[in-house]
Amino acid sequence: MAETVKPLVGGHVDFDKQGGLVPAIAQDAATGQVLMLAWMNRAAYEETVRTGRAVYFSRSRNRLWRKGEESGHVQEVREIYLDCDADTILLKVHQIGGAACHEGYASCFFRRVVCDRLQVVGERVFDPKQVYKQ
Repeated sequence: MAETVKPLVGGHVDFDKQGGLVPAIAQDAATGQVLMLAWMNRAAYEETVRTGRAVYFSRSRNRLWRKGEESGHVQEVREIYLDCDADTILLKVHQIGGAACHEGYASCFFRRVVCDRLQVVGERVFDPKQVYKQ
């Protein structure tokens, strides 16, 4: 029988353990495919919970990154899980546009290591040069 815990708030996640950021794994809710790994701070997590859309913290930009803000390929959050240490988040999402990866693949994990080489095992869903016009 499932145990119900307190209402979901940022206090459930241990943001202090790793300096304010925790890994957040996005997984396709329908297929189980791992789409990507990103980072969340408290503000990203709370906005994700409040809006139902995935929001991450971009370490390179040093700001919140609302998934799909440039590409339109947003992630609608279906379920949120925390690991046993409360320092890793799993988002089960519906990926709009079919691609989570900024390189145009459905998953960021589109390369498999075979011996000492990388093998591309995914197919591009979109051309990043067309989506991210700079």
